Amino acid sequence: MPFYHRQGQIPAKRHTQFRKPDGTLYSEELVSTEGFSSIYSLVYHCHPPTLVKGIGEAYNVAPEAALPKNLQNRSFLTFKTAPKDDYLESRTVMLFNRDLYMSSAAPKKSMENYFYKNADADEIIFIHEGSGTLKTLYGNINFEYGDYLVVPRGIIYQIHFNSSENRLMIIESFSPIRAPKRYLNSYGQFLEHSPFCERDIKLPENLETHDEHGDFKVLIKKQDLIYPYTYATHPFDAIGWDGYQFPYGFSIHNYEPITGRVHMPPPIHQTFEGHNFVVCSFVPRLYDYHPQSIPAPYNHSNVDSDEVLYYVDGDFMSRKHVERGMISLHPKGIPHGPHPGTVEKSIGKTETKELAVMIDPFYPLQITAAAMSVEDPAYYLSWVQ
Repeated sequence: MPFYHRQGQIPAKRHTQFRKPDGTLYSEELVSTEGFSSIYSLVYHCHPPTLVKGIGEAYNVAPEAALPKNLQNRSFLTFKTAPKDDYLESRTVMLFNRDLYMSSAAPKKSMENYFYKNADADEIIFIHEGSGTLKTLYGNINFEYGDYLVVPRGIIYQIHFNSSENRLMIIESFSPIRAPKRYLNSYGQFLEHSPFCERDIKLPENLETHDEHGDFKVLIKKQDLIYPYTYATHPFDAIGWDGYQFPYGFSIHNYEPITGRVHMPPPIHQTFEGHNFVVCSFVPRLYDYHPQSIPAPYNHSNVDSDEVLYYVDGDFMSRKHVERGMISLHPKGIPHGPHPGTVEKSIGKTETKELAVMIDPFYPLQITAAAMSVEDPAYYLSWVQ
């Protein structure tokens, strides 16, 4: 969702002398994407961002498939996973393929003793429960229930929670996270028909410059290994920056639903896209208003993609026995649709209060043992019960 933003102090012209009050130079860093061919930011550090004092032994965090191939409608109750103190340890991959990982997390404590950088993947952190502050080199973003936090790859961050009650759903994308192209004009501005716009984006604010020496632990993830780095200066030592590459937030509650006279297909809910997958936001909305409309969705055969729905809150007119934090997986190759009785029940209803996040990947998802341990094994039978 790139557009220009800036924080702090920057020189009048890029790649020129920019001096501290004591006369020494600030250290300029170009943070670029796709080599030098796509969006970038220029950051001005108090110290070079290259001052590494030590590198510990890397450890493996690669997800393992308990079920690498699947042709069964399944559901997983993520709120049954036990909370853990540490943010990274609480991140549990449930589903994955070569384009993305989907994780559930329930961290109890803030990241106070280390920083984290994902060198391979953009992250979308959905805040299901909890609130706090995402802290980065680019400034701070306060978050709350319903926020998506988008952290592009290569950005060092810390998350500070306001309490110990936190539930997150995290998507790691091995391609850049973007807004749907059909929402943007040729200049990259959101069009009038877009369900959200630049005003809805939470930008980094309150840049905090930490001009500090010491031992600063940064855990860097690359190729499913985490490398413990120790830097000689604080990672958040920027005096200023500008550009198009930075973290941001967006609240699902600010998504303005698109409605019609008859049932509208899932692409109207699209919020983000990556290579070979899309992310959609299902939000409270008015139902279809054709006099013969059927608000419940029709049966659907997934020919080209798996379909994952992460249930956040509210009642779902097409489903029975939905729980908060439940993930449903409907794999490509077989149809899925409304549960028995829900089609007739939906007729005449005027609105829905449902809230959910949908992920449609175009390559089949593999299922981890962690997901299987919280599976509802009878879910696939729910259409005949």
